[in-house]
Amino acid sequence: HLLELAVEIGLSERQRNDIEAIRVQMLADAIAAGERFVAAEQGLDAAFRQAAPDAQTLERLVREAGEARADLRLVHLNAHLLTLPLLTEAQVSQYSVLRGYSDDPCAAVPEGHDPEMWRSHNGCN
Repeated sequence: HLLELAVEIGLSERQRNDIEAIRVQMLADAIAAGERFVAAEQGLDAAFRQAAPDAQTLERLVREAGEARADLRLVHLNAHLLTLPLLTEAQVSQYSVLRGYSDDPCAAVPEGHDPEMWRSHNGCN
């Protein structure tokens, strides 16, 4: 999203390049983590298609799928953390306003967010 809003938040060419490098690495890591997640979920589904798994197998498969999902989420959130030191406070503030994370979060749902979930998470009526 930073690169989409580069002009509005005044990213320098160096910032754009550094953020693009983070994005490229995040994408590669996310694809790998996503493939592990899908494989873990498919393994869980297969266990039920073959026959009901025993409790120990079920626990292992669910934990593997949960860990794979957590790894995928971590890839995304780590990219956010890596970008913060590259930005000025003013850029972070402007980004927050443009994405709908500050001022009144209930006034508008940022593009790319599920409206119902956004309103629920932000306590909107």
